[in-house]
Amino acid sequence: MWKTYKWKLSKNLSLLFIACILFQLTAFAQQGWIEQTSGTIWPLTAVSFTDSANGTAVGRFGVILRTTDGGTTWVSQTDVAIVHLEAVSFTDSDNGTIVGHYGTILRTTDGGITWVSQFSGTHDRLMGVSFIDSDNGTTVGYEGTILRTTDGGTIWTSQTGITENHLEGVSFTDSNNGTVVGQYGTILRTTDGGTTWTSQSSGPTERLNAVSFIDSDNGTAVGYEGTILRTTNGGVSFVEEEEIAEIPTDYTLSQNYPNPFNPSTSIQYTVSSRQFVSLKVYDLLGREIATLVNEEKPAGNYEVSFDAANLTSGIYLYKIQAGDPSSGSGQSYTNVKKMILLR
Repeated sequence: MWKTYKWKLSKNLSLLFIACILFQLTAFAQQGWIEQTSGTIWPLTAVSFTDSANGTAVGRFGVILRTTDGGTTWVSQTDVAIVHLEAVSFTDSDNGTIVGHYGTILRTTDGGITWVSQFSGTHDRLMGVSFIDSDNGTTVGYEGTILRTTDGGTIWTSQTGITENHLEGVSFTDSNNGTVVGQYGTILRTTDGGTTWTSQSSGPTERLNAVSFIDSDNGTAVGYEGTILRTTNGGVSFVEEEEIAEIPTDYTLSQNYPNPFNPSTSIQYTVSSRQFVSLKVYDLLGREIATLVNEEKPAGNYEVSFDAANLTSGIYLYKIQAGDPSSGSGQSYTNVKKMILLR
C-alpha cells in the first residue's frame, strides 16, 4: 500500500516532506474503517466473523471469501456454487452455513475447506440465515419460506402458517427467541423456536433488509430509505428517530402527537447543547415499557416515532432527562408528560 520513493531535496524541503508523510501516516492510522482488497469485482452481500481473525464473506455468482488474519488476506473458496449467495452464519471458526438463490444451502465443518450442499426442499431465494450453535439454525426466503434445523442442517423443516412474503433477514439469540424482517415493514417474532410466529408492527412500511438481536430484548432492524428501528423489549414496541434541522436555544419536551393515539405517535424534543439524553416510556405503575433514546446527542431538534401496537389501552408516561442533574452545572433538563393509547 505504501511505496518508497527517493528524492533529491534541500534539507528544509526534506524535513517538510518527512513531516507530511508522518501526518499522512497518522491520519491513516486514525481512520475508523480501512479498505481491504477482496480480489473480486462481484458484489458482496453478507459477512460473518466469529472472532477478530476468522471471517467469511459471500456474494454474487457463488463468491466465497475466507480470512484467518482479520482480513489482511482474503482467499477465494471456489468450486462451490454459481448461484447468487445472500447470507452467511458462522458459530465458530469451523462451523458455518451459507444460503442463496434456488434454495441453496451450503454447510462447512472445517472452516470452508470443504462445502457440502444440503437439501432445503425449496426453490425459493433464501435471503437470511442465523445459527445460535452448530446445530440450531433458521433460514428465511423471499417467498415467505422459513426453514428450521436442529441437527446442523441434515434436516430442514418448513414452518407453516406464514402468510408474509419477501422475508429478508433473521436473528435468533437462543433456541426459542427469534425475529424475522422483510418488505413492507414486516417483523415476525417467535418465542417458542418458530412453532408460532407473531406479527409485530414496525410503524414504517419500508423494506427491512436485516435484523440483529444481542439478547431476547435488545435488537435493531435496518432497511430502505435509511430506516433504522430499535427495540429494547423484544419488539413490543419499535422506535424510529430523525433529527430536525435548526439549532435550538433551550431544552424542551413536546406533547406527543396525535394524542390519544392508536397505535403510533410522535414525540419531539430539543437539546440546546451536547448532552447524554434518555427518553423512556413507563406505565402508571412506574414500570419501564420502552427506551426510545439512550445516547449522547448534539444540540438539535429531534422527533421519535413510538409504536405501541402490542400494548393495551391506557395512560402512559414518557420522561426525558438530558445531562446530569446532580452535576449542578445548570446544563440539565428533566420533564415528564402523559400520553393516552386508545384502541
